[in-house]
Amino acid sequence: MTALPPPTSDALPAIPITRFHRTRLMQIWRSAGWPCKDGLEIDLLAAGLISLHIAADGCETLRLTDEGIRALAQARQRSVRALSLHDRLGQKFAAQLLAAGRIVWAELSLRAVIDTVPVGDVVPPAATAEAAANAAPAMAPLWADDDLAPASHAAANVWRMARPDLFSVRNTSVSTYLQPMVHEVKASRADLLSDLRHDAKRQAYQWLCEECYYVFPAGIAEPDEIPEHFGIWVLHGSVEDGRFELLRPARHDRCTLPFAVWMALCKATPLRSEEDKAQAPLVDATEPHPGASPP
Repeated sequence: MTALPPPTSDALPAIPITRFHRTRLMQIWRSAGWPCKDGLEIDLLAAGLISLHIAADGCETLRLTDEGIRALAQARQRSVRALSLHDRLGQKFAAQLLAAGRIVWAELSLRAVIDTVPVGDVVPPAATAEAAANAAPAMAPLWADDDLAPASHAAANVWRMARPDLFSVRNTSVSTYLQPMVHEVKASRADLLSDLRHDAKRQAYQWLCEECYYVFPAGIAEPDEIPEHFGIWVLHGSVEDGRFELLRPARHDRCTLPFAVWMALCKATPLRSEEDKAQAPLVDATEPHPGASPP
């Protein structure tokens, strides 16, 4: 007599919830809940984090269950705890720039000229009304040992990579109205003083923008400790519910964004406000769903 195999259990193994599942949960939470009918939704349905609702006309929608809402809340709290004070301070000030209508990028890597060193009798041309102060000579080498550059221009400029915490421009189609700004966020006095000791770093910031600011919690430093051409924003209160105050405006200098900076901005993704993030799924929901019947 042939032995029968042991009965199998109908219980499903626990489904691991990844960041892709949590992203889909947030999209469903923010949108009209139209199903995509993909593997992620199968996992979420099986895990009990979402539920499928069918209206009288046969229209299907997805809704988060109580367990799904708890999963999102727990993920959000873990994310908030993982952020440092510096990151939270930067996010808060970025939100203020976005609310003012500016286009904002975080932690860009931008190449900048920090010094002009004449070699022999060659002196770089002075800035004029037609040439901005940050315009590099046409034949300037990218590196000090660039053998392809003419000898008269060798080592004429010193380049370095600048990584401002926040870089922003006005939302305009007129290049002269862009008003590029750099905001350096400092969460501690030690971090601020370390930055102030690097003159080359500050030169790079100034070469990239018209106005450069330091942003830090109130009490970390006095205005007279910051070079006078830099503006100062301070945060009064906690990062969660505090308010920013402009202690000193930055000294304004005309700046034309170099082509290399334009290319870096084109390849980078600007930050989005919470309102834009919330509206994006709603806009997508107005498009016909691939599986939906034509009207």
